[in-house]
Amino acid sequence: MIVGFVLGSFGFVLGSYSIVGNDAIQTLGTFLSSNSHRPWWVLWLFAGGIITVVLVYGWVAHSGDVSYGRLEAIPVPDHFSWVYCVPPFVLLLLTRWGVPVSTTFLTLTIFAPKALESMLLKSLLGYATAFVVAIVVYKLVTRSLESRFNRTEGLMSPWWVVAQWCSTGFLWSQWLIQDLANIYVFLPRDPVSRTPDLAVGWFIVSIAIILGLLAFIFYNHGGAIQKVVLTKTNTTDIRSATFVDLIYGIVLFVFKEVSHIPMSTTWVFVGLLAGREIAIAWNEKHRSRQEVSRLVLSDLAKILAGLLVSVALALLLPKLM
Repeated sequence: MIVGFVLGSFGFVLGSYSIVGNDAIQTLGTFLSSNSHRPWWVLWLFAGGIITVVLVYGWVAHSGDVSYGRLEAIPVPDHFSWVYCVPPFVLLLLTRWGVPVSTTFLTLTIFAPKALESMLLKSLLGYATAFVVAIVVYKLVTRSLESRFNRTEGLMSPWWVVAQWCSTGFLWSQWLIQDLANIYVFLPRDPVSRTPDLAVGWFIVSIAIILGLLAFIFYNHGGAIQKVVLTKTNTTDIRSATFVDLIYGIVLFVFKEVSHIPMSTTWVFVGLLAGREIAIAWNEKHRSRQEVSRLVLSDLAKILAGLLVSVALALLLPKLM
């Protein structure tokens, strides 16, 4: 019992750092890059305030289930083994290498291998939806806007700052509702209700841990994963970042309402950036077709590699229990 509690706590801390350092930076990447001139702690206070509100609301409104029902399809382990700590450790290594892998597949498939198919289908649909929506929006709707952003860099209304922070806040809250299950799956859950049923003390401690890890990552300007964002066109412009965050947030909101099955927000993020990059290249021809294809396929290869690792761990680790 004590060993299981220690392993669960270790898995929670390790998973929190890995997931916040991987998925959260993908979500907040454009926010960090477009606000790099501001003190890191100001950005942290903004993101930390939102995550605190989302966690407190989820804990109160869902009777202790801060995952917003995302853990309903994930069975409670009979006993907590050390093998459950392997996926977040692997994720930590991949994050250090700057690989944007799916934390949903890596952390949840070991708990529920049978749920992999449904999570994969939903994630593939999320990638395709974000990809198509980004192409349509950036090809037809924001075509002239992106050209104007490039011509008027540094010259913008202060209202764009407000708009970008609002779109980031909306996106951040939707991401949290989708991905908190990946972190809180390591904490004890009632085998009947399948909810974390966290005591007040442990709930406060979990918030403090997540906020502390988020502060460390913000202090380091996002880490290696931030390079995925910085390689894309004009992501340091607040106006462009506003549209990226808004589209990303709307796609996550739609899929959140459709189903409680966990999905890979990483796939949605990569699909959005891929569609955006292709559409901007078509519009402005600032990059060759080969260069854009190489960039898109490189990101796709990374998330597919993460999927293969997830499947391998889901199949092999249960044999070690």
